[in-house]
Amino acid sequence: MLMLPFSIIGPVPFWRTFFSWVAFVPLFYGLLTGENLNHPKALLRGALAAYLMGFLWFTGNCYWIYQTMLYYGGLPPIISAGILIAYSLVLGLYFAALGLLVTAAARAFRSPYYALLAAPFFWVALELLSARFTKVPWDLLGYSQVGNFLLTSLAPWTGVYGITFVLVAGNALIVWGILASTGKRRLVLLTIGLLAVLVLENGDHFAPPSAPSPATAVLLQQNLNVNQDNSWPGAEYEHHVSQFAKLSTRTCGPFLAGMPELNAYPVTPDCPARPVTPGVILWPESPAPFVDKDPRLLTALRDLAVYMNAPLIAGSTSLDAHGVRFDMYNSALFVRPDGTVAGRYDKIHLVPWGEYIPFKSFFSFAKNLTQQAGDMTHGWRRMVFSSDGHRFGVFICYEEIFGDEIRLFAKQGAQVLVNISNDGWYGDTCAPWQTLNMSRMRAIENRRWLLRDTNTGITTVIDPYGRLTASVQRHALTSLAARYGYRSDHTFYTLHGDLFAYLCGIITLGIIAATVWLSLRRH
Repeated sequence: MLMLPFSIIGPVPFWRTFFSWVAFVPLFYGLLTGENLNHPKALLRGALAAYLMGFLWFTGNCYWIYQTMLYYGGLPPIISAGILIAYSLVLGLYFAALGLLVTAAARAFRSPYYALLAAPFFWVALELLSARFTKVPWDLLGYSQVGNFLLTSLAPWTGVYGITFVLVAGNALIVWGILASTGKRRLVLLTIGLLAVLVLENGDHFAPPSAPSPATAVLLQQNLNVNQDNSWPGAEYEHHVSQFAKLSTRTCGPFLAGMPELNAYPVTPDCPARPVTPGVILWPESPAPFVDKDPRLLTALRDLAVYMNAPLIAGSTSLDAHGVRFDMYNSALFVRPDGTVAGRYDKIHLVPWGEYIPFKSFFSFAKNLTQQAGDMTHGWRRMVFSSDGHRFGVFICYEEIFGDEIRLFAKQGAQVLVNISNDGWYGDTCAPWQTLNMSRMRAIENRRWLLRDTNTGITTVIDPYGRLTASVQRHALTSLAARYGYRSDHTFYTLHGDLFAYLCGIITLGIIAATVWLSLRRH
């Protein structure tokens, strides 16, 4: 049930998001029955039951890891499967901790109801730990409601964690009703719980008015195969760059309103007679052989920026010499309308086993895990670029899943967020849709427009409420010209980050301390 409210392949149908409210019900009920709580090995049973749930959840939700390792990492099937299993076994420990904590609290306080009250605090604290310790906060529970305007109104205050808290509380309330001692009390609690779930689940009907969008962005989708040699010798380089530059001058054209679904019909706008000056032009992160100091690339970018009289942000690889050694970075170059290269942002949060290999001597078998990267250096500084009085915060690919890091761009003055990404590594799996929803949450948390430019899709423009205003079909060489806006206000989350999640963590530590004290006192 926990898999259903997240992408399995393609966008999530609305009806499946309901399962977020009941996915933990079987686990909580199983942990808190008298049969389990009175068992001499209740703690072990609770931890193992939850661990099994977590292992199965991560294996199913992140099945794309196998395909990425097999087809793009060049690893044998058994090693690719082993990486997915090892990943799930490690991250499944967070579920095991939940099972242990819920069971221990129920036994220490001699009541399942205290454990149900504590469960939302436990799970938010564990999600925060996954972001800070293992640093893989993938598909946190709150992301399942990214299209629910009522629930996502919490995000500018609490981040995605506040939505998680409400969902787990809903699960706990239903279990409370099931465990109630009398039939009348059980009926009342279940009715209240289900009515609350039905009201909150239909929060998508509380759509706010569309935000004004005074500017136009041009987002290039290069559609390069990540598993091919893209060195482009000789004139082939000039041919591709010329093609990309031509597409980047298209400031009006067909687009899809909303998600790039297969049955979506393109909207053909009334294009103005006079060309529009774009607010920004974007080139995505991709396997193109673009290097920051290559004069061919710099000439092309400068000429395009001057011709369009617009700033340009382009993904590239950067090489910095340190004696005989070169440090390689995954970067975004910023070119001003006058053709000057104002600077570059070097990706800070690299992908483990993708852009670098942790504990490289131990994982010697993984030296060919990626063909285009694998030995990169992370950046050190978040850059906010300015042009014509507007400020852009640029982040790259995997960084979009770290809300507490992305908010810092808005806090430093970014009026619009830009995400350039190469989702081609995921193939036609659920991952591009999962990362899309995480990007949508970043727009909501900071109440910023977010321009998401990807190599193979999903290339789209997201408004400050998480709505996709325009997109293009995946796996197409094209560009998207779409409207967006600027905002300078700061949300509570932008200014203070994961304060709510840390508060849940402190409360969790207090409950753990009380549980241990009661258990020791009783013994």
